[in-house]
Amino acid sequence: MKLLFATTNKGKLKEVRKVFSETSFTIVSLEDYPSVPEIVEDGQTFAENAKIKAKIVYDLFHIPTLADDSGLSVDQLNGEPGVFSARYAGENATDELNNKLLIEKLSHFPEPHLAKFICSAVFYDGENFILAEDIMKGKIINEPRGVNGFGYDPFFTAEGYSVTNGELSLEEKNKISHRAKAFNRLHEMIREKYQL
Repeated sequence: MKLLFATTNKGKLKEVRKVFSETSFTIVSLEDYPSVPEIVEDGQTFAENAKIKAKIVYDLFHIPTLADDSGLSVDQLNGEPGVFSARYAGENATDELNNKLLIEKLSHFPEPHLAKFICSAVFYDGENFILAEDIMKGKIINEPRGVNGFGYDPFFTAEGYSVTNGELSLEEKNKISHRAKAFNRLHEMIREKYQL
């Protein structure tokens, strides 16, 4: 079964393809469908945003669609950046600018900077939504380490780990990642629904 993952983020695509790699699903992405208009994610939660993306993309192409919304929630910042994780420093923010703003804001607080990554993963087939969510707890450090991953990974150390997500290999990260866990659960729910 072909599934269209509503993303152009190569890092996310790589992670999700890995989750579905030993199955009968083929994952394609919006890179293969470049005519998609910009999707406005104006939901109040990660789950709402994931559903918005999935529905818009399904309605365009009529291919069963995967979508996710995920981000970082920092305790000392009352849950920021939250649903604004990708555009924390403004609409055209880069990972570098987002991280700079985050570390700047946290400089006013004592360590540890407890945080968690949250992922809402959604499947939509034109009629039904299937939703799976998961988290990865950890803390934010003040200096980046590692060049793997993307986003806030070089500044995030998962609970029980001394290395950052940016220092983990994709295989290692997929064992503990909020996205991998949410998509693993979603994958099982899809298989159950379609009896695959």
